This record gives sequence, structure tokens and C-alpha cells, in this order.
Amino acid sequence: MVLDESLLEVREYTGDGYRPIINYGAWRVAILRYHPELEPDAIQTMQRHDETDEVFVLLSGKCILFIADGNEAVEQVHAVDMQPFKAYNIKQGAWHTHTLDHDAMVLVVENRNTGDGNSPTCALSAAQCAVIVEHTHQLWG
Repeated sequence: MVLDESLLEVREYTGDGYRPIINYGAWRVAILRYHPELEPDAIQTMQRHDETDEVFVLLSGKCILFIADGNEAVEQVHAVDMQPFKAYNIKQGAWHTHTLDHDAMVLVVENRNTGDGNSPTCALSAAQCAVIVEHTHQLWG
């Protein structure tokens, strides 16, 4: 039996990286999965969202959120090893990035208008990149 999409919309994403799957009104639901650009030694920048919070929920696998102090630039980098099925609300204006293992799937809820125009990035120093790699080794071995 196939239901009319005016009653129920079903979407999935099984590829790599980030993909919005449902947009409605002012909000968006996306899926984030492993991508080689998210390997700890490949991370070179952090971003922030100037107009919205962003919620992450780990559904499977492993994901580390890297959150940083600082207003105009990234300062000290902190690591949070996400636990499954807990909601992590990254506050508006907080510098962040993440690394995922190959089995990870993260549900992302954010404003629909979140994009490059209101989400600046900041290049990380070599020392900050090394901290991301070190945090990952400490948390995941």
C-alpha cells in the first residue's frame, strides 16, 4: 500500500557526508554520515551559524563534536564524544566541526536557511588541527 505524500513523506539518505532530507516551513532535517573530509587529520576549518542553533542526534556509529571558544576566531578546541540518542544543541555563534566513523549516522535539525551566507568558517592553525587529532586518539584509541 502506498500512502499519498500529502499524508506521509518518507525519506532516507545512505550516501556519504551531509544531505538535507526534509524541508518544512522554517526548519530542515538532514542526515550526516561519514565522509573522508571529516577524518580528524583532514579537518582544517570550523564553522559557526550566526542565525540559528543546530541540533545533532547520533543514531548509529561514533561521532565527536569539536566545539571551540572564541568570537571572531577559534581559540581553545574541546571534544565531546556523542552518545547515541541524546540531543546535542550547538548554540548560535559557537565554532564547531565533527569527525565520524564509517558506521556513523547523525540526525541534524537546523533552520532551513542555514547556509554559507550565514555560516562563516575559520581556518585552524596547525596546533589546533593537531589538537583535533589528539582528542580523537584519546577518545577512540
